[in-house]
Amino acid sequence: MEVYDHARLFKKKYPKTVSWWRIKKHAQVIEKHLNPGEFVKYAFVGQKNDLFYDLFGTCVVALTNKRILIGQKRVVFGYFLSSITPDLFNDMEVYQGLLWGKVTIDTVKEVVVISNLDKNCLPEIETNITEFMMEEKKKYGTRTEEN
Repeated sequence: MEVYDHARLFKKKYPKTVSWWRIKKHAQVIEKHLNPGEFVKYAFVGQKNDLFYDLFGTCVVALTNKRILIGQKRVVFGYFLSSITPDLFNDMEVYQGLLWGKVTIDTVKEVVVISNLDKNCLPEIETNITEFMMEEKKKYGTRTEEN
């Protein structure tokens, strides 16, 4: 199943999510950067910003079997791609407001906010990301102090 198919299913399931802007182009950015042996397990759409009134930052977020990818195609030329690997993932925060919610992913280098999400989709997004990160972090093992 392609990234766009996952995003389209999410949008159909949660129509109140604000994301009607170039979803297919954003999904193509992610597909371009999938590594060999990497496949998409879950994808959703939202606004990559912290402002509920900024409606032009639509992006596609894909959870693969190796990392989280966030793709945004620019209008004229170029694109943005963010990659969050399990070793850089710190924490995640979910906020539900009156109409929409947002997910904040804290990494070692930056804080990524995906906003204007249908408030009914927040538990599904949180479960998918948390389960993936907990499983992948087990593979890194624990750090032991050496004297």
